[in-house]
Amino acid sequence: MTTRARRRRSTSRRPARRPRVRAARRPRGQAARHRAREQATTRLVLAALVLAAVVAVAREHPVATATLGILATATATLVYLARTGRLHLPGSPGPGQDVTHTLAAFQHMTGTQFEYAVADLARRDPAVRSATVSGGANDRGLDVLVVLRDGRRIAVQCKRYAEGNRVGAPAIYTANGTYRAYHRCDHAVIVTTSRFTRDAELANASLPEPLRLVDGRGLARWLGGGRPPWG
Repeated sequence: MTTRARRRRSTSRRPARRPRVRAARRPRGQAARHRAREQATTRLVLAALVLAAVVAVAREHPVATATLGILATATATLVYLARTGRLHLPGSPGPGQDVTHTLAAFQHMTGTQFEYAVADLARRDPAVRSATVSGGANDRGLDVLVVLRDGRRIAVQCKRYAEGNRVGAPAIYTANGTYRAYHRCDHAVIVTTSRFTRDAELANASLPEPLRLVDGRGLARWLGGGRPPWG
């Protein structure tokens, strides 16, 4: 038998390969629902085990279990009342107190942080429709734009100064020259954590329509629930 005939004979004896049958893949939606069912089943089993353990402990120690249950209920009730403002715990701030916006906190802020804090303080007034921070390198005397519900626009300039650094007359002139002609506002307010110089107060008093000046003391009164400068 020749070599070629042997090759043909051996080839004819090989069994035919069966085509591979791929397992049908589940659609993504069905797979997700299947995983969700498995997770839900696992949670139910764990909950049943925990419940069984609690029941077993309660049977062994009924008095201790009842005491712990009462304490847990009382704690949850106190936490709920404190979070909803119906209960003020000792040392916690009352409804008229402000722990995030105080004069001392304002003095330790950056200029930008102070502008956002003043805008947030303005929004607490029900008469305010919006308070937007507009400060920047060329703000032209406008740091916060306050729009009242009656349509009036208030240009607020924020000066976060140290106690010894007072706001001078140039700030008065800048705000007075831009709040109407450039910003189209009805009133202008200058708020500072410090004070105003005597020259600034005299310059403001000489204006046909004086600006609203809010120094550190006035800001503290505003923080404590006093009237806003446009009120």
